[in-house]
Amino acid sequence: MSKRVIIIHGWGGKPEHGWYMWLKKELENRGFKVNLPRLPDENYPRIEKWIPILSRTVGKPDEDTYLIGHSLGCQTICRYLETLPNGIKIGGAIFVAGFFKHLNDSEYDSDDKETENHWLNRPVDFAKIRSHINKSVAIFSEDDPDVPLDNKEDFETELGSEVIILNGYKHFTGAAGITKLPIVLEKLLEIAK
Repeated sequence: MSKRVIIIHGWGGKPEHGWYMWLKKELENRGFKVNLPRLPDENYPRIEKWIPILSRTVGKPDEDTYLIGHSLGCQTICRYLETLPNGIKIGGAIFVAGFFKHLNDSEYDSDDKETENHWLNRPVDFAKIRSHINKSVAIFSEDDPDVPLDNKEDFETELGSEVIILNGYKHFTGAAGITKLPIVLEKLLEIAK
C-alpha cells in the first residue's frame, strides 16, 4: 500500500493558499498519495464540522497515513486522533504553528473570540492523541503574530513532538509570502522512511 498524506489547512485557509499545493506536488512527485480537503466555513470553523471531514478523508487510518496540519489544522488533527479506537496508529504528524494554550487575539472581534473559545475551551486528551502517533514534529516561528511560542510546550511535553523553532516565517501563510515550506517536506520524508 502506498503512503498517504492528508494536509489540513487552518482557520480562514483554503487548499490553494500558501505552501499547501507546493507540498502536495512535491510529495506526489515522490510517490505519496496526497489529499488536501477544503474544510467548510473556514472563517467560522467548528469541531463538529471539521472532524467528520477529516475522518472521511482519512478513511481507514494506518501506519502509512501521515497528517500535516497548519494552525487550527493541528487541533483538527489532534481532535480527530482522539476519536480513534485504542490500538490504531498513524505513521506520523507534522504540526505547523499549532496551539492549545492561547492566541494573540487582541484584534479579534466577537465572532473570532467565540471561535477561539470554541476550540480552546474544549478539553484535550493528550495521552490518547499521543498513543495514536508514531512520530510527530511541531514547527513554530519566533515572529508568529498569531501563535505565541509558549504553545510549543504542549507539543513537546504532552505529545512528545520534535520541536523546531524558525524565525522570519510569521504565521506560515501565503499572505506572509510563504509559498514553499521545505522543512515540512524534509521532516515528512524523514518520519515516513
